[in-house]
Amino acid sequence: MIKVFIAGGTGWAGSALSKGVFKDNNMKLVGALSRKHNGEDLAKILDLDTKTIPIFDCIESAIEQTDFDVLVEYTKPNIAKKNIITALQNKKSVVVGTSGLTDSDYLEIEKTAVNFNTSVLAVGNFAITVVLLQKFSEMAAKYIPNFEIIDYAHEDKIDAPSGTARELAFRLSKVQQPTKHVTADQLVGEANSRGTNLNEVQVHSIRLPGHVIGIETIFGLKDEKLSIRHDSGSSADPYVKGALLAIEKVNTFKGLKRGLDSVMQF
Repeated sequence: MIKVFIAGGTGWAGSALSKGVFKDNNMKLVGALSRKHNGEDLAKILDLDTKTIPIFDCIESAIEQTDFDVLVEYTKPNIAKKNIITALQNKKSVVVGTSGLTDSDYLEIEKTAVNFNTSVLAVGNFAITVVLLQKFSEMAAKYIPNFEIIDYAHEDKIDAPSGTARELAFRLSKVQQPTKHVTADQLVGEANSRGTNLNEVQVHSIRLPGHVIGIETIFGLKDEKLSIRHDSGSSADPYVKGALLAIEKVNTFKGLKRGLDSVMQF
């Protein structure tokens, strides 16, 4: 029985995962983090037929008062790293669903995980279709040296690029860095119109009403192009299955792994 604590357990994705963990026969939901609902009962908020599941406002209080095996981090990037590192320092395994953490953040997180002999599974997006997009994009990048990423989201998403886009840029750069046909010093006009450069990959973030979460990798060769795209709907349900798998697998290694596919078989 894996004892699970969810930071952000009352949020859009966190509440769906909380319900998923509660229904899983191999897991036990033991607590959640939420500043807004501090001191309340998660079971009552989510209408779960069980005894009280406490909600805390900080990770230190949660660790002091609750026994858990895995922290699922589903909050905001400005507090996520602190939650993750504090949990690792207390010998907890961590699954990261929070968007917006940088490569330098993950270097620090990895160092902490190694020093305390525990594990972190960082997943930019838990949807199985996103895992497939990442794998297909890596396959294409082996053969097509020209590619960019477009990151779509709703108008009030505060982090840009998204964690999904950051993870995809990181992974594709490991396959090969795309060709630069016009370098930054050669550009005429507004350099920002070319998006941001992540690991030498151009990433463009669109934030508009009507979008939920989407990611697209665009490849180009002379007289041909390839687009690989994922779009999610308004429900958080697609992320639950992947997150449960991440919780199951996070204790099968030590240190840091990035991407749900790193613990899956293909």
